[in-house]
Amino acid sequence: MSTSRRFNTVGLVGRVGNPNVVDSVVAVARFLAGTGVELVLETDTVPMLPAGDHEHVDRRELGSRCDLIVVVGGDGSMLGVARDLADSPALVVGVNRGGLGFLADVSPDQIEQKIGAVLAGEYTADERTLLEAHIIRSGEFTDSCAALNDVVVNAGAASRMMDFKLFVNGDFVYDQRSDGLIVSTPTGSTAYALSAGGPIMHPSLDANVVVPMFPHTLTSRPLVVPGDAEIRVVMGTAATEPHVYCDSQVDYALRPGDEVVIVKHPRPLHLAYPVDHSFYQSCRSKLDWASRLGNG
Repeated sequence: MSTSRRFNTVGLVGRVGNPNVVDSVVAVARFLAGTGVELVLETDTVPMLPAGDHEHVDRRELGSRCDLIVVVGGDGSMLGVARDLADSPALVVGVNRGGLGFLADVSPDQIEQKIGAVLAGEYTADERTLLEAHIIRSGEFTDSCAALNDVVVNAGAASRMMDFKLFVNGDFVYDQRSDGLIVSTPTGSTAYALSAGGPIMHPSLDANVVVPMFPHTLTSRPLVVPGDAEIRVVMGTAATEPHVYCDSQVDYALRPGDEVVIVKHPRPLHLAYPVDHSFYQSCRSKLDWASRLGNG
């Protein structure tokens, strides 16, 4: 769609530690410098650019400084930015230098064309729900983290199963012994949850999916719940080193009896996509849909 939103200050984040990202970071910075917008770099991104007087701030400050943030990396980089900017109204667009690129959709050879179109107001704005996981121990809050893709509770140690109770909005769902549990947003339904047998969900759905990991039963299936539902996992005693993971990037150790309470984050992530972006086309190209159909 076309929009009248004007971007005056643009932030730039590059994936640290990947030399393949540097040329694209330089290309984005060079292009943005020529458009007249104010460019603000994430502090860790500065070493990727030639020496100069570059304005920079900590990543968490980008959301309050910038109208638009360009992330150069892969979907993992987008996940990290989403968590750090979860309370920001800034629009985020990704240049894909990673793998599948469901979130980072702009290819490196389209930087000027696609980023230029976004600056001109020619883009599709997409709101993506995040989750919040809160850890309760002996009735007291201990830690929390946000997740754009999923919150995973697992046994931690290899070849171990865990036992737990699952509640949705206070209603008891089941006791289970399994390797763990994945609670995924629609955005994360094409990631870890898909590998565990979960459904593909359109990103616009206001729902989450609960996917058991190798349950010790033949009847346990993924469960789709309302997006505003409270999901509570109460740990049993089978696992000695259970953990909770947010987007597979942030983790906390759990103890028997701990509760993990998962709710919708109060603010969504705002993504910008080129106007020709299609979720179904992304599935066809990135998940290899229908590529092996014969002619007969």
